Amino acid sequence: MCTAATYKTKDHYFGRNLDYEFAYNQTVTVTPRNYPFKFRRMGEIRSHYAMIGMAFVQENYPLYYDATNEAGLSMAGLNFPGNADYKPEAAGLDNVAPFELIPWILCECATVADAKRKLSRLSVLREDFSPSLPLSPLHWMISDREESIVVESVKEGLRVYDNPTGVMTNNPTFDYHLTNLTNYMSVSVADPENKIAPALNLSPYSRGMGGLGIPGDLSSASRFVKAAFTRLNSRSGESEHESVAQFFHILGSVAQQKGCCRVEHGYEYTIYSSCCNTDRGIYYYTTYDNSRITGVDMRRENLDGDALVSYALIEEPQILMQN
Repeated sequence: MCTAATYKTKDHYFGRNLDYEFAYNQTVTVTPRNYPFKFRRMGEIRSHYAMIGMAFVQENYPLYYDATNEAGLSMAGLNFPGNADYKPEAAGLDNVAPFELIPWILCECATVADAKRKLSRLSVLREDFSPSLPLSPLHWMISDREESIVVESVKEGLRVYDNPTGVMTNNPTFDYHLTNLTNYMSVSVADPENKIAPALNLSPYSRGMGGLGIPGDLSSASRFVKAAFTRLNSRSGESEHESVAQFFHILGSVAQQKGCCRVEHGYEYTIYSSCCNTDRGIYYYTTYDNSRITGVDMRRENLDGDALVSYALIEEPQILMQN
């Protein structure tokens, strides 16, 4: 499964953990302004915002897991099995396949408000990318500097939720996660007060006891609570290195280690973590074996070009010996 989050200091940051049991050949990919995006039902967009993100490039098409455009709008798709429901082509609506949805929004939208207007006409199309790449069940988080939303295509139709937490995980539907937070209203970053028996001389025996009850398992509901608690209480300086480091610590609070979540074909783990400075267009990442932060600056590329630019992930461990 996966976790996405936002964070703001002087600049705004957006990123995610990709948790799965195996990796595709994903790369940090820059799509310049004049790359022609061809959509299955919606024609072609030849001129658009440039974007950067993590993608699996197939047939010269960037299948983005997460991306940010040059206007600062960001979007990520997360696993949503059992709840995602895609539709047959619908007359009078914008029919966009799930693998097209990130570029469909980021090509022309600068803000969440812009995205909401596009989403009001959207039907998520049930169409595979290819016979060898069938559809993945997804829902999406979209964020700018000021607000965030979650988009879910379910049996009842398209649902768009305001997201005041700035985080998203997987199943169940997003409204459940918001309601579930009420079960943890009593947790705090401060020491707990003795309310169970004021007549007894009870006092904390350890730091951090105000957070007793925050779940630590790897389920999506628990990761949502832990990520929300960590993100909403995070503090850091406003410099780039402090902000980026803190963002990776937020994601690290819900990272998955190999061996702790067994699935049918192995063990799920955090394949990569990303953090994009959405104001500067710098995409940072770490991988499971390489915890060194690596960056790709979108604005160092020719953004007026028409060809994809991809950077393979540096996955080998990089260890600095001090003696």
